[in-house]
Amino acid sequence: MTSKIALITGGTKGIGYAVCKKLCSLGVHVIMSGRDSSKLRKAVNSLKYDGHVIEGLLLDITDNESIHCARNYVRNKYGHLDILVNNAAIRVEQYGKAPSEQPLSEWLKTFNTNLFGTISITNALLEPVKSSPSGRIINVSSLLGSTTTHTHKDSYTYSDDFKSLPAYSASKAALNSWCVHLAYELRNTDVIVCSIHPGYTRTDLNDGHGDQDPEAASENIVAACLESDRTTSGTFLYNGKKLPW
Repeated sequence: MTSKIALITGGTKGIGYAVCKKLCSLGVHVIMSGRDSSKLRKAVNSLKYDGHVIEGLLLDITDNESIHCARNYVRNKYGHLDILVNNAAIRVEQYGKAPSEQPLSEWLKTFNTNLFGTISITNALLEPVKSSPSGRIINVSSLLGSTTTHTHKDSYTYSDDFKSLPAYSASKAALNSWCVHLAYELRNTDVIVCSIHPGYTRTDLNDGHGDQDPEAASENIVAACLESDRTTSGTFLYNGKKLPW
């Protein structure tokens, strides 16, 4: 039986790397993508050394030519894509500033990767995903993308630290909105689209703070990659439970 094929953006470290490793361990053929060739080579070789079947694909989701090459690679080599994990994201804002003190330049950088880049690579790979008998598009979002939760005083999002990341939070909220719209477009297909909050995870993106390691976060994402329940399409999930928008 041919294994499923998955492409993970931002797969060379943190949550992305853990997702690649977990999917490999489950027999999925993984295409790890990253924008730094040396880091990509090192990460791929590390998993190959552990006996996993994996390949690397140089991909910058903010670069149209890079996206074009990735699309042609997937289409020409495989003809379809079973799982797309939109994990690549950045956080460029500094903790400790008031929301109004964050410069517009950081908003533009953040949205260019976290929203526009994600939309671009998704649109480019949409036909290969639709060609799969069980296509999955998994957007790695964040609880910071929940506008409702941001108003809950008992949530960790209701704090000076996380209110100092308005661009990052808004980019994830916009990503969630994109998820709803795309799920609607694909409602009569075999493709499931959902956003996943991986949990508060210790990564470089949040300066190593968090309640869990990337391996724990990957469990939540991988479960969504293999989900068969179509009612999850167009939802925002954490450990299988729906989160408020």
